[in-house]
Amino acid sequence: MKNNLWLHALAHSAVLLAYIAGVAWIMQHAETIFGKMQNFWGPVAFLLLFVFSALISGLLVLGRPAYLFLDGQKKEALKMLFYTASWLFAITILMLALNIAFK
Repeated sequence: MKNNLWLHALAHSAVLLAYIAGVAWIMQHAETIFGKMQNFWGPVAFLLLFVFSALISGLLVLGRPAYLFLDGQKKEALKMLFYTASWLFAITILMLALNIAFK
């Protein structure tokens, strides 16, 4: 298990990237898909999506470290959290670089 922590962290970060990319795509094409917001329910749906995204992100980043911590594997939990944060930082830098490159 110890040797696979960085691999699990990479997988969680990749799934989070895919989820974020999917939500970003939907948001970019929202007017085409759903039409123009003309009532109260558009902002409600957006805020619900925001809260749901926070839940998914929290589970992907903190879920396994919390499980490991509660299972008594405190060092592994901290390593997993650090590896996930590191992968997310690397992915963020890559996305910013791609954004600059394709400007």
